[in-house]
Amino acid sequence: MSVAKPLPHDAAKLHVTGKARYVDDTPLPRGALHLAFGLSTIAKGRIDKMDLAAVKSGPGVVAVLTAPDLPFSNDVSPSIHDEPLLSDGTVHYLGQPLFLVVAKSHRAARVAARRGTVSYTEEEALLTLDAALAANSRFEEGPRIYQKGDAAAAIAQAPYQVEGTFELGGQEHFYLEGQAALALPQEDGGMLVNSSTQHPTEIQHKVAEAIGLPMHAVRVEIRRMGGGFGGKESQGNALAVACAVAARQTGKPCKMRYDRDDDMVITGKRHAFRISYRAGYDETGRLHGVEFTHLVNCGWAQDLSLPVADRAMLHSDNAYAIPAIRIESHRLKTNLQSATAYRGFGGPQGMVGIERVMDHISYALGADPVAIRRCNYYDAPDEKPEGGAAPRSATAPRGISGKMNTRDNTTPYGMEVRDFELHTLTDQLLESADYAARRAEIAEWNKGQTDLKRGLAFSPVKFGISFTLTHLNQAGALVHVYQDGSVHLNHGGTEMGQGLFQKVAQVAASGFGISVDKVKITATDTAKVPNTSATAASSGSDLNGMAVKAACDTIRMRMAAFLAEQHQLAVEDVVFSGNLVRVGSEEITFDEAAKRCYEGRISLSATGFYKTPSLQWDRIKGQGRPFFYFAYGAALTEVVVDRRSGENRILRCDILHDAGASLNPDLDIGQVEGGYVQGAGWLTTEELVWDQRGALRTHAPSTYKIPACSDRPDVFNVALFAGENREDSIYRSKAVGEPPFMLGISAWLAISDAVAQFGNSYPALAAPATAEEVWRQARRQRDGV
Repeated sequence: MSVAKPLPHDAAKLHVTGKARYVDDTPLPRGALHLAFGLSTIAKGRIDKMDLAAVKSGPGVVAVLTAPDLPFSNDVSPSIHDEPLLSDGTVHYLGQPLFLVVAKSHRAARVAARRGTVSYTEEEALLTLDAALAANSRFEEGPRIYQKGDAAAAIAQAPYQVEGTFELGGQEHFYLEGQAALALPQEDGGMLVNSSTQHPTEIQHKVAEAIGLPMHAVRVEIRRMGGGFGGKESQGNALAVACAVAARQTGKPCKMRYDRDDDMVITGKRHAFRISYRAGYDETGRLHGVEFTHLVNCGWAQDLSLPVADRAMLHSDNAYAIPAIRIESHRLKTNLQSATAYRGFGGPQGMVGIERVMDHISYALGADPVAIRRCNYYDAPDEKPEGGAAPRSATAPRGISGKMNTRDNTTPYGMEVRDFELHTLTDQLLESADYAARRAEIAEWNKGQTDLKRGLAFSPVKFGISFTLTHLNQAGALVHVYQDGSVHLNHGGTEMGQGLFQKVAQVAASGFGISVDKVKITATDTAKVPNTSATAASSGSDLNGMAVKAACDTIRMRMAAFLAEQHQLAVEDVVFSGNLVRVGSEEITFDEAAKRCYEGRISLSATGFYKTPSLQWDRIKGQGRPFFYFAYGAALTEVVVDRRSGENRILRCDILHDAGASLNPDLDIGQVEGGYVQGAGWLTTEELVWDQRGALRTHAPSTYKIPACSDRPDVFNVALFAGENREDSIYRSKAVGEPPFMLGISAWLAISDAVAQFGNSYPALAAPATAEEVWRQARRQRDGV
């Protein structure tokens, strides 16, 4: 079979040679126009007057549009229609689009957009969580609460308690390819849109709404993105709609791309949180109860904030069976960029909270942080779940005391954990990483140091796979087998560098028993596969792979039935393998089989459809089964910090990650490596800073520090956990897009461990743990504050 083979990315050669085409590389028809937004210079207020005479008279300017000029809907929101394309007279954040310039060149549009004169009645902006909380500025009437048992009573009755509050910053997506779109008006009044988007159907819907046409009149196509990370799930709507509106008015192709500064100033980021916690535990470190309060900075528009905040709550247990837990979430509205989807979609924020609790408890007890985590793990399954694969290990899980774990294996939202893999996975990682010896060696090394300290930290991951909005868990595909035996397919997923197209091609090749080079996947296209879900929630391979398999199975069964009938055999006697088809004693090539079926008037085209089974979720009650299965992983990170400068370096990282029966091990390992580095960057260097006016000051690579090649671990050991998904996923694989991101939490915890060596109190590090933050906390440790 073609699945499970470590094949290279289908466009790898195009990427490294610079031949891969993105939206901005699309050759433009003659007379194409270019667009740019004029942006607000205040964070909150009302527009008194816009003098756009200088804009309209700018060189190369063809048109200037404001909200009253829009022909139909003035909205680009993915949720509650609260996000106008152009300001309706009110200003909600500094950088909000106020007017649209249409010009003959990209530069002409950008220059003209800066020439507008706008007078405002400025109002006091809500720029912080405290300000929003004081003003009761929210997206839901009150806090959302999920709970299990009586957490307050459990904490009060526990022998020991810890509590704390810390800030958890946002994150800029910093995709290599910025936001871009191109709209080409069609002869029938419809619109062809090329968009760098993770969600073609949403672009189709918003464009159709904006130009007053049904969705069938709008076709959206995307071959690839130069990175997305969630930032192209909803943030591309504005560009696509602007291009379509301008193309409708001018009758010319219209293109828009943000320069990096504009991109960072206009678009949303990861949600910043403030997390407060209280936990009760016993002398073994076993939790009795936990309370969390999440203050979530959602920015000015709702966007996807509610499901993001929900998922943070759903991952507040991470890998731990907590007898009593209460999670309270406040979704606060501020005058900053509208926070949006980002890899992990709230899950990382929820996990950081409980990992902080575990770290705090281990410090308070003076205990091994790994042992504290392990004694709180969910139980491993000892029986094969219905429809699932056999367990990977017969070893029964044991707690820190060595006694058998017998606990309630349900999450705070009532879902039974039936596939827990972390007992065996943790054993394997700690052994391969030589944890015990290294922990002792580091402790000895630290005794002889005053300015440098090393830290070592372990963190596990249990991440739920599925969209929490249940109806999104569906996918379609279109597969053709041509009479020469070549295969063409389309599906609803989008390629953003993660290798989805290659994985799905491997699925199709396996379905027909042919080599991958016989399969061609072309651009994602709403005219070929309708009603697609976003390529998000780590669901791309799961959903689209299953849809493609269904289509291939349909065609293969048609072919097998025809060939069997010709030879008066049973269908089961027709076998597809190795580019050959064995029909009884005869062996023919797949190409010949396709030719015979075509000549026999057998349909060699089929659609495939898949919907994830067994899902049921009530987000208001906070109860149900929102996830099909969980993906697991663990990381052990070693760092060194310098108290004089606050600088740190990741010396070594060991990762063991659960990708089930991997569809493509090389691609999956690449995702694990990239996810870890991006997660570590979020928690260590990537600091977003706004000034007192609400202006983003870190709006370029010169001021916003993403990890570079030199920031990766000096020693980086990454392996995949051997085994199969216990649930019936595509070839028993597991999603691997988002789960590895949270492995980066171990880097933050390792820095905390190192800083703790400078004093005698728990270092309450904020995140990101920048050099300044590390320096401050090391100084507090030294001074005993």
